[in-house]
Amino acid sequence: QVQLVESGGGLVQAGGSLRLSCAASGRSFSSSAMGWFRQAPGKEREFVAAISWSGGTTYYADSVKGRFTISRDNAQNTVYLQMNSLKPEDTAVYYCAAADRWIVITTTPHYWGQGTQVTVSS
Repeated sequence: QVQLVESGGGLVQAGGSLRLSCAASGRSFSSSAMGWFRQAPGKEREFVAAISWSGGTTYYADSVKGRFTISRDNAQNTVYLQMNSLKPEDTAVYYCAAADRWIVITTTPHYWGQGTQVTVSS
């Protein structure tokens, strides 16, 4: 079992930046693929970004490519999502996720955090 706790959400103006953090505990974080998803009101949850266990491979949704950066610190059991040039359409609840295998991190992660709200005003 793994527990994931997100933080760093909030209200920001369009064009601004936020950094989300996800603290992991309960199992071997350093061997897990990690990801971020988001869910806007009235919409389905969607994939945002993923990072391999080593940090050597990252993958982004087209909608955030070039604006968001995922990173991890295995010594601190933490994964980050740096969000720049935020747009109102980025408004959503952002969820941290973990998976035992890279191949499923973008679709069906095994573990989820509780989510953190990000609101971007125009």
